Amino acid sequence: MIGYTIRQEWVQWLKYPRKERGRKMNDRIIEYARELDGISRERRRDFHRFAETGWLEMRTSAMIHKTLKELGYEVLTGREVCLEGARLGLPKEEEMRAHGELVLSQGAPAEYLTKDMKEGYTGVIGILRCGEGPVVALRFDIDALGLVEDEKESHRPFREGFSSVNKGMMHACGHDGHGAIGLGVAEVLMKLKSEMRGTIKLIFQPGEEGGRGARAIVAHGHLDDVDYFAGTHIAPSGGPDDGDVTPGTWGSLANYKYDAHFYGEAAHAGGFPEKGKSAIAAAAHAVLGLTAIPRHSEGITRVNVGVIQGGTGRNVIPNHAVIQFEVRGETTEINQYMADEAVRICQGAAQITGCRCELILQGGGESQHSDVDFLEQIAGIVERELPHLKVSSCKNAKNWGSEDISLMMNRVQAHGGKAVYMRSVTPTASAQHTTAFDFDEDVLVEGIEVFAAIVWELCRR
Repeated sequence: MIGYTIRQEWVQWLKYPRKERGRKMNDRIIEYARELDGISRERRRDFHRFAETGWLEMRTSAMIHKTLKELGYEVLTGREVCLEGARLGLPKEEEMRAHGELVLSQGAPAEYLTKDMKEGYTGVIGILRCGEGPVVALRFDIDALGLVEDEKESHRPFREGFSSVNKGMMHACGHDGHGAIGLGVAEVLMKLKSEMRGTIKLIFQPGEEGGRGARAIVAHGHLDDVDYFAGTHIAPSGGPDDGDVTPGTWGSLANYKYDAHFYGEAAHAGGFPEKGKSAIAAAAHAVLGLTAIPRHSEGITRVNVGVIQGGTGRNVIPNHAVIQFEVRGETTEINQYMADEAVRICQGAAQITGCRCELILQGGGESQHSDVDFLEQIAGIVERELPHLKVSSCKNAKNWGSEDISLMMNRVQAHGGKAVYMRSVTPTASAQHTTAFDFDEDVLVEGIEVFAAIVWELCRR
């Protein structure tokens, strides 16, 4: 049996190109990643220039689709990625239709821009099958924010000449970099395919902003067979993130995002006020009630009303108003308490004003934690195989925002798998979600190296 094993390993070794024999795998991964430095920067800048918000990532998805197909991946798109009926917070149909026409003039490859994509089924999954072995999934979010970028701003040290051409859409959170890292990882892993075992899923997720996209991918079952799951987010250096890689994070606040529509009865405000039912009055009661939800004794809670709209004129009792609000909780259970109270208050506000309330869930996420043994394994991989990168002294940092990667992580963990949400640390020009945000593009190659090294460790023969 020992001789048989040696002979099989010898056969595998002979399959390697002669120049690769005897070289350490970490040296090869580093070399492969660095060879992609230029094209990774170009990809990131292309995604940035043609930024697309949630469910409109049509050009972005088509470009990813094309790249993965040309690399030789099995590719899922459209309804194969996102379960029909499970998407939240969709744009209006006319907006999706207009954007689908626009992206063709912006260089979207028509043969890879599917009918489903143009109907808002964005996102792509690339699958690399290497035989029997573990199933590893990596997640890269690809959507932009609804911000107006001012290309004349001069205080950006890292970006020049590739501001967004799509009005009201800007990559101000680093997802353009995440997409570029994902494609670089795809290239490196394809070069290592013959030396690996198992299945690798590269998930390019739409609609992270607002917590809209992960839910539809999870509902499709793509995480149910995953043994190891990893995602990352570009993050500014400082605080607990004092290295190049923070292997794990925990504590994202669970959240729900709602639109509450109030419907009343219109009437002349001076002539027949008794015949009217003011939807704005109902919305106002709801706003005050939401801010008065008792906080929970067992953890952090948040509530915010960000938008209130309604009415047509000062002398018309309004028959429609809408508020957009969110609740958050330190745990999924505390968040559910906040959501239940919010629904009760909105319905009550409608009832006392004689109106009707319709609540529409627009997005959400759960609390999350990284598996400590897995993040420690990743820290060891980086320290051993990528010694030019520093692991942050705090290996498991706390998140204070919300992230729908939590839905993917929790599904993997519920099925017995391991999950981490890392940080790729880099200098930034400003805080995320601001129009001055930018990052040092050296993080692209570093991100490729880290993901490729993790997958190699998990899937090597």
